[in-house]
Amino acid sequence: MKTAFEYLIGVDGGGTKTVVRVERPDGSHVADGSSGPSALMHGTSKSWCAIVTALDNAFLAAGIVRPPYAAIAAGCGLSGINNPQWANQFTEQNPGFGALAIGTDAFTTLLGAHLGQPGVVVAIGTGSVGEVLLADGSRLEVGGWGFQTGDEASGGWIGLRAANHVERALDGRAVAGPLARAIVRFCGGADDFSNSQNRERVIAWVNSANQSIFAQLAPLVVTHAAEDPAAQTILRKAGVEIDQIALALDPSQQLPIALCGGLAAPLQAYLPEPLKSRAITPRAGAAAGALLLLRRQLATELAGEQA
Repeated sequence: MKTAFEYLIGVDGGGTKTVVRVERPDGSHVADGSSGPSALMHGTSKSWCAIVTALDNAFLAAGIVRPPYAAIAAGCGLSGINNPQWANQFTEQNPGFGALAIGTDAFTTLLGAHLGQPGVVVAIGTGSVGEVLLADGSRLEVGGWGFQTGDEASGGWIGLRAANHVERALDGRAVAGPLARAIVRFCGGADDFSNSQNRERVIAWVNSANQSIFAQLAPLVVTHAAEDPAAQTILRKAGVEIDQIALALDPSQQLPIALCGGLAAPLQAYLPEPLKSRAITPRAGAAAGALLLLRRQLATELAGEQA
């Protein structure tokens, strides 16, 4: 692919972290870098800061002096980019990249998972969303409604249910098993459930939590699932939610389906059949998908100039 840019970058911007993949125009891999979250719910300025930090970390790892932004083309798959206002703000705040292609993190995950070919993905991280690319090029998205009302099976969704469980356990409405005790300790409380400060600590933690913070409880649920029925119940329900997303995307169950995101592997064991047997490992990550999105846009622009 001919291009005037020195480097092309693909950005996977989620609610927990940002990953940037740097390539040369010929497709050769240069380096990867990471930083904190760049989901647009945290603010478009913070998103750009995270992207630039991850980019600088990538060049630092490669031992290369980063060229001016104008010499770099960026493809970004971002959580929250489907909000038109946020998308406009993000584009307007471009710090100077020579070209910019943007899409949802769901779409770039889809492109990476199947290398641009038809297929289904269900991405399960801090949030969750499913998307399908059909043979005719059309797309359908399922889920991705956001933490307050959706994002089923995600880290935030799991963490919220775990927080509810510990509240019920502290009240005596549920058994105070290993999961509840681990969450109380995580919130700064004590193992002794008669300690009155536990309630205060949990209330303070919950009242200050957002989606990303609730998602911090998800690893505790996974860790204690083998010994705590409450944790098992939460994860089994998450598996059912993933199955429902997958069926809505591909009722025929004929397309290849990949589960992506940080919680994909831990939740594999809780998927119903036949989804558990059908799910495949993604062929590449969302940052590679963002690069594919960028390359397609650059190719379209070049074709338009030559027409």
